[in-house]
Amino acid sequence: MSAVSSRLPVFPWDKLEPYKKTALAHPDGIVDLSVGTPVDPVPALIQEALVAAADSPGYPTVWGTKELRDALTGWCGRRLGAVGLAHENVLPVVGSKELVAWLPTQLGLGAGDRVAYPRLAYPTYEVGARLCGAEAVVYDDPTELDPAGLKLLWLNSPSNPTGRVLSPEELTRIVAWAREHGVLVFSDECYLELGWEADPVSVLHPDVCGGSYEGIVAVHSLSKRSNLAGYRAAFIAGDAAVLGELLQIRKHGGMMTAAPVQAATVAALGDDAHVAGQRERYAARRAALRAALEAHGFRIEHSEASLYLWATRDEPCWETVAYLAEKGVLVAPGDFYGEAGERFVRVAFTATDERVEAAVKRLG
Repeated sequence: MSAVSSRLPVFPWDKLEPYKKTALAHPDGIVDLSVGTPVDPVPALIQEALVAAADSPGYPTVWGTKELRDALTGWCGRRLGAVGLAHENVLPVVGSKELVAWLPTQLGLGAGDRVAYPRLAYPTYEVGARLCGAEAVVYDDPTELDPAGLKLLWLNSPSNPTGRVLSPEELTRIVAWAREHGVLVFSDECYLELGWEADPVSVLHPDVCGGSYEGIVAVHSLSKRSNLAGYRAAFIAGDAAVLGELLQIRKHGGMMTAAPVQAATVAALGDDAHVAGQRERYAARRAALRAALEAHGFRIEHSEASLYLWATRDEPCWETVAYLAEKGVLVAPGDFYGEAGERFVRVAFTATDERVEAAVKRLG
């Protein structure tokens, strides 16, 4: 058992515990802006759909119900501009982190194969490569990579942690390069509906993929846009051949989305009003925190989308973490996401209005 765990990096969040204790000691309590976990209620219509499907004694299917697949293809067409998606082009997954961590293994990758992801990135991309024994490779521009042995290319737009958005032109160029070299592209688009100063575009948009889904798959989650992190509701869409292979593997592995969660997902994807309302809440929190941080001497880079502000005081990130912890505010150090983040912190605006107001007051 230790042979597998020894391949993995130290779980980064454990290193934050001493600073969390410091922040917890603040007289007015901690303002935890370190983890991007939703804090607002699950919309009522989604809860009602979950409850209505609670009497589900039989096993769900890995591919999901017809109603779920209709909802997935319909949403991708309506929201992403994807054209001609069939049921074979979509597949529900048990939360997007599970998919990211186990995708290289499920694709049959291993020693001698390479998996690439952005230099500043969600740590689970690296974990996925290490779990199967593949080589993890970071990039600034993926088209500058040596394609030899490169089997999987992760894109992430909008980015976690920086909030950077890749333009349609950049995406088109990268997809064309990957197809030329036979590299499979998985595009993590979980923050796509949270654009603030940019309008994120999916790799499934015809302007990017040319109307063909060959060699490309998009990853989407309902955790942020619908406050469903606790439901583990996510899906992938794109190349039918790739998804068909994953479906067969996941059937054998019993990787099934719970039946009530499938019903809740149908309800969530069929309603845009709750997404707009949640965006308004996040926009207000973002504006308040950004103004307070900048007034306090921080510089914000990128951050044109997602649920985070990528902030720096031009000092080592752990010094910033310690400084803010003394004020009762906990943030994530930038080096959790790669060495290039060593002078930044990631500030989530997934806190209640009351806690955001407290952070603003302390920074003021």
